[in-house]
Amino acid sequence: MTVCLLLLSVVALTAAVPVPRALTRAAWPEREPVVALWVWQCLVATVLLCCLAALALSTAAVFHTVRTQLFAPAPPGVTEAYDLASAPAWAVALTLLLACGAAWTTAMLARELVEARKRRGLARAHLRERAPELPAGLGPARGPLLVLEDEYPDAWWMPGHPPQLVVTTGALHRLTSHQLDAVLTHERDHARAHHDWLLHLSTALATGFPRVPLFAHFCDQTHRLVELAADDTASRRCGHLTTALALIELNQHRGVLSCASSHRLLGERVDRLLQPPPRLDRRRRALTTTVAALVPLLPLLIAFAPGLTALT
Repeated sequence: MTVCLLLLSVVALTAAVPVPRALTRAAWPEREPVVALWVWQCLVATVLLCCLAALALSTAAVFHTVRTQLFAPAPPGVTEAYDLASAPAWAVALTLLLACGAAWTTAMLARELVEARKRRGLARAHLRERAPELPAGLGPARGPLLVLEDEYPDAWWMPGHPPQLVVTTGALHRLTSHQLDAVLTHERDHARAHHDWLLHLSTALATGFPRVPLFAHFCDQTHRLVELAADDTASRRCGHLTTALALIELNQHRGVLSCASSHRLLGERVDRLLQPPPRLDRRRRALTTTVAALVPLLPLLIAFAPGLTALT
């Protein structure tokens, strides 16, 4: 059970306040939102892998049948190295706690996906009602871009198979061709990077475990960083100024430059586009990406270390 305690110690150190707060307060994620998203995902994956490995080992310690099946291919020395036969009395409580956590996580993810699918179905039904009728010879297909007759300037991306871009005539009248290209590039980047899945994951974890700082910060930062990443894609293709002007034109009526908390992200995005921060050099990007990718290997190293030591 020493391995389980080590795994849970990693969870406590990673999910506690200092690590997510330090990453949230760092300046470099604003310069490299894609890399920052990767780092957040690796930290969350580390916590989930630690909990999963601890659940497997604690269950094997409590139930002899599970231990036999789990270590069936391994030599007897490997099983003895984990010392699971002499499980302490609190192992049952730990196993029950970890099992409940795994079930709750699965339930939260399932609920988020079901609700997202329901919302998407209602939104698509609403779009079908608002979309203009096509000539009979063209068939029912709408294509990847749908134009709605609406004076309200707006453009958004509808997840699904295939994903669909929706733009109103108000946006077409308000935006120049280059600004419209920037908006569509921004929305296409959301679809290409599958940001909806990342948002669903972060929302489910934050909803299921609101008191875990890592998950709460992961949700907040994911909603922010996906927008910054899409802004960067649009600005690299269409220019920073064009993308900033397009963002202002689409959100001017919402108070894009307001200091209110609900509009603060829009103001930050505009300021960032007007004064783009310098990107990290290629070496630092590669180093950060590689180190982050190695972090989820820590729970695997801890879990397999006794067995590998017994084999040597």
